[in-house]
Amino acid sequence: MSTQTSLTGKGDNLKTLVVVFLRGGADGLNMVAPAHDDGYYRARPRIAIKDRDTNAAKLDGSFILNPILKDLAAPYHDGALAVVHAVGSEDATRSHFEAQDLMERAGDVAGGWLGRYLRFRGATTTGALSAIAVSRALPESLRGAPAATVMRSLEDFTLGKGGGLLQASLEKLYAKEHDALGASARDTLAALSRIEKLSKTTYSPAHGASYERDDFSQGIKQVARLIKARVGLEAVSLDIGGWDSHITQSAVMDPQMRKLNAGLSAFYRDMGKTGMAHVTVVVMTEFGRRLAENSAFGTDHGRGSVMFLMGGGVKGGRVMAKWPGLTKDVLEGPGDLPVTINYRDVLAPILQRHSPQVDLAKVFPAFELKPQAIYG
Repeated sequence: MSTQTSLTGKGDNLKTLVVVFLRGGADGLNMVAPAHDDGYYRARPRIAIKDRDTNAAKLDGSFILNPILKDLAAPYHDGALAVVHAVGSEDATRSHFEAQDLMERAGDVAGGWLGRYLRFRGATTTGALSAIAVSRALPESLRGAPAATVMRSLEDFTLGKGGGLLQASLEKLYAKEHDALGASARDTLAALSRIEKLSKTTYSPAHGASYERDDFSQGIKQVARLIKARVGLEAVSLDIGGWDSHITQSAVMDPQMRKLNAGLSAFYRDMGKTGMAHVTVVVMTEFGRRLAENSAFGTDHGRGSVMFLMGGGVKGGRVMAKWPGLTKDVLEGPGDLPVTINYRDVLAPILQRHSPQVDLAKVFPAFELKPQAIYG
């Protein structure tokens, strides 16, 4: 769908996928604690999230939400947020670089899974603002996309100071071109004009939502503006780095969880029920942490972690898990929570809902999909 199509009112049913990558190996056992499993408390006598903590939201009879993520309890109990536990990839290197590379590429193939989705989703056109990375560089997941824009804010999407004359000249030039290049150029110029108008207006989040000043909250605020402006946005990538909690885990993870909590909860409130029906937020990380705490009050690289799924018709209010237990006989390698759900099996039904004609075999090549019932 082009920007022009969206701006003329034919993009009302356009769905947007927002992917938040927690880089550094986020500890799913700290974010969503298995309060029902005694093995968790035996392995973490000093850093475990206690079931008796009155600020820890009880998600169901088995898991509790870290108190710092307490604002995510609202979409969870609204039925708009689901948690997938013991999830991850098949990579067992426990290397940040190798695990991230595999997860973003979805295998030993060229390009990223999100880029291939945009290429093989069955759409006939791609707009200048179909895919955005709120970042300083294009993530691996978006490599190979038909079009992708990297920006930190709306102000980055510009021809620069005094670019009005240049844009006017380009519009005259490409108005005479009737091939694919001309159409793409006109679409890009239309997007530039639309973004320029947006950047000159003050954005007021809806429903009393308030965004914090950190990079993630400000980034996802820009995403909300673009979705509401109906510029043809189909895929967004954002990162929160700094989850590598080898030493003093609370000092490392707590500030990052506060960013995630504040940004997602503000976005959920800002978009409202109607807006979230057309948006799916996926939060993922390359791997989890070892079950047992180490001598430095931290945790080392592990395997299984969590994913959060919000909006987009997801059947929320539940923790999806093929829970293996935390006894020594089921732990993997040096003592890690096994991966019992592959992340591709979580992403596949989401991509299919967003684009029913998507060719999943090309998005996730050489992998036998077992899609999870995330829609109930």
